[in-house]
Amino acid sequence: MSEKVGVVRSTSLEKDRVSVEENVGGPPKQLAYGGDDKLPPPPTLTAEEEKRLWRKIDMRILPILTLMYLCSFLDRGNIGNAKLQGLTTQLNLTGDKYNIALTMYFIPYCIFECPANFLLKKFRPSRWLPGITLLWGVIMTLMGLVKNYPQLVGTRVLLGVAEAGLFPGVVYYLSLWYPRHKLQYRIGLFYGGASLAGAFSGLLAFAISFMSGTAGLLGWSWIFILEGILTVIVGFVAFFVLVDFPHTATFLTLEERAWVVHRKKYDNSSVGEEEHFEYRHIRETLLDWQIWLHILLYMSIVAPGKLYGISLFLPFGFSTAISQLLTVPAYLLATIGVITCAYWSDKLQIRWPFVLAGLITCMVGFGINVANVPIGVKYFGTFLCVIGGYSSFPGIVAWLGNNLAGHYKRGLGMALHIGIGNFSGAIASNVYRSGDAPRYILGHSLEMMFVAIGLITLPIIVISYKRINAQRDAAMKEADERGIKYSPEELRRLGDRAPDFRYTI
Repeated sequence: MSEKVGVVRSTSLEKDRVSVEENVGGPPKQLAYGGDDKLPPPPTLTAEEEKRLWRKIDMRILPILTLMYLCSFLDRGNIGNAKLQGLTTQLNLTGDKYNIALTMYFIPYCIFECPANFLLKKFRPSRWLPGITLLWGVIMTLMGLVKNYPQLVGTRVLLGVAEAGLFPGVVYYLSLWYPRHKLQYRIGLFYGGASLAGAFSGLLAFAISFMSGTAGLLGWSWIFILEGILTVIVGFVAFFVLVDFPHTATFLTLEERAWVVHRKKYDNSSVGEEEHFEYRHIRETLLDWQIWLHILLYMSIVAPGKLYGISLFLPFGFSTAISQLLTVPAYLLATIGVITCAYWSDKLQIRWPFVLAGLITCMVGFGINVANVPIGVKYFGTFLCVIGGYSSFPGIVAWLGNNLAGHYKRGLGMALHIGIGNFSGAIASNVYRSGDAPRYILGHSLEMMFVAIGLITLPIIVISYKRINAQRDAAMKEADERGIKYSPEELRRLGDRAPDFRYTI
């Protein structure tokens, strides 16, 4: 995984006067604000003023994003709760029909994630993200009225199409606001909504179950209808709350906008990032080795870590209501794990140890569940599966985002990463067969296989990053000794392959 770090000479006398060292102090003003010359020069902020500014931004964009993602996770995963409330019986979901219905969500969800990130920039985040939230809320509500298996599959397909743009879109959106070593904590905060959704889903399903029989509908119908209506409300509110990009954010002063744009644009680069689309960005993304290795790493956590309908894998023999409530503690602890790992990963500016810890925790959890041990021990193992998967997931997403430079390459690369990686969710939906209960040896063993892939892939990525960073250090030292200079245009064009770019490890 090495790469040849070449030395690119400047092509004009004007470019020759601009070296990497001279640009460390700050770029020319006309390049500092993402093409918006209406912004003033960025002010100098104290540490406390900077902290207050980031808090101001957090409070404006993170709560609504977290609510939207909580609704997303509720709506995609509530089919597990609905199963416990009579879905399979009333719709006659015999054989593999239930698993097929789960899978048919993931196929369009994965396919449409890549184009969705391009549409986000075209239609603006403040319109695109609330719009798709409103759309899938309507679909979710209508799912409560389906009368047969084909209708259920059809609505699951439409739900996958509508939800596809949210997660990759939000992650890309956050990468446009936050510097690389402030990103994972923010992803962790909004992704914590998914963990809370797991806990909230069990409690909500338990409460909604008492409506079974109302208006002639069983409990599963009311789960879909009420949670769909909740999503519609959140999507409507988001239209009035969500903002677009830092340079157009009216809740910030002009000076604050200038500072945020400058801080993000020149994060890990003395000359900024490319912002204009070229077809070579697609080619470079598809040929980038790190994206494909990160996809394997992503799959190793998503398949075992996101167990949709976790009540299926909890100890059996309990009533439906108790099974719903048993899901709550694991997800509450997972939420704490997500935020804790994200905070320390950003603070220490390192990713791989937290990902490794999550993989090991998952492996131990599935090892316990596949073994012939008492019910209480299996329940403890389920905690490890959920905590390990959820707490390491934001780190995997932020890690690749940190190491892709250029707006379009980052957007496309992260969409590929999430889109292809989520196919493992489709696999995970089909490995737990009802005939394998109660131990689910095949399902748990295959999940352990995914974790093993991650444990193999992770050191390859780390060693490769360290090797390339060392090569670039040597190349920059040689260039300095020989007096070789780089032009800002050439460094921007090279992006994360530039000799002054260092991979986050």
